[in-house]
Amino acid sequence: MTDQAVVHNTFVLERSFTKPPEKVFAALADPGKRQRWYGAGLSENTSYELDFRTGGAERATWKMSDKTPFPGATLANEGVHLDIVPNRRVIVGSTMAIDGRHMSASLCTFELVQTVNGTDLIFTHQGAFLENSDGPEMRKGGWNALLDQLAKDVAAS
Repeated sequence: MTDQAVVHNTFVLERSFTKPPEKVFAALADPGKRQRWYGAGLSENTSYELDFRTGGAERATWKMSDKTPFPGATLANEGVHLDIVPNRRVIVGSTMAIDGRHMSASLCTFELVQTVNGTDLIFTHQGAFLENSDGPEMRKGGWNALLDQLAKDVAAS
């Protein structure tokens, strides 16, 4: 039996919004809004489904552009909402595959904290990265870009 190398990693990213938690939560919960910021810049979104409830699934597939580390590859993300507390938190467990090969499993937590100025978002990503995956640093960079897109979407709402 061959040992499989798995890299475990946790990172935390934070963003502050001038909008109330309800507006930030809406960007996480509404399929149209979520699809707009989630996966932005990956390339062509070929499919997207969101059943936003505890136990509900989220599935997305993209064809990666030449500007990504995996040009021409098909990226698939499948997740399940493990916990949702409106305007406070969303926890998603998910797997990611490139061209049908599993590359990671993740637990992502979005915490919304109301502040005097609006909302602080605390995003925690706990991942198990398999061989030939994007790895923790690339994933952190990807989530930084996605949360920047989220911030633009929320600011425009």
